[in-house]
Amino acid sequence: GDHTLMTKEEILAKIATMTGGRAAEEVVFNSITTGASNDIEQATKMARAMITRYGMTDDFDMVALETVNTVDDKVVEVVKQQHEKAKQMLIENRGKLDEIAKYLYEKETITGEEFMDLLHKSE
Repeated sequence: GDHTLMTKEEILAKIATMTGGRAAEEVVFNSITTGASNDIEQATKMARAMITRYGMTDDFDMVALETVNTVDDKVVEVVKQQHEKAKQMLIENRGKLDEIAKYLYEKETITGEEFMDLLHKSE
């Protein structure tokens, strides 16, 4: 559902999801394109907000930070960890990835319901 309060785990999951397109390129093509640029930007903004505005990191605790160089290192670390998580999930579910890609190639679009049907088919 749509809600305004998010847990740290929800934010991390959103960051992992945002890095999924790039991770899929790496898993399938062993290459990357410029296609993920908006997702990368959004993942970075979300990680920065998690650290600087929401105080959701052990390194800085509940201190609101806006311009600290060490924040950049932490933002990179968070996005990188979630990207690796997304990549690993795609590797482990490569068959489903290929099935969904085939569906998209044939139909060009997919609804959330169609996606979930494909994802849970034959489990």
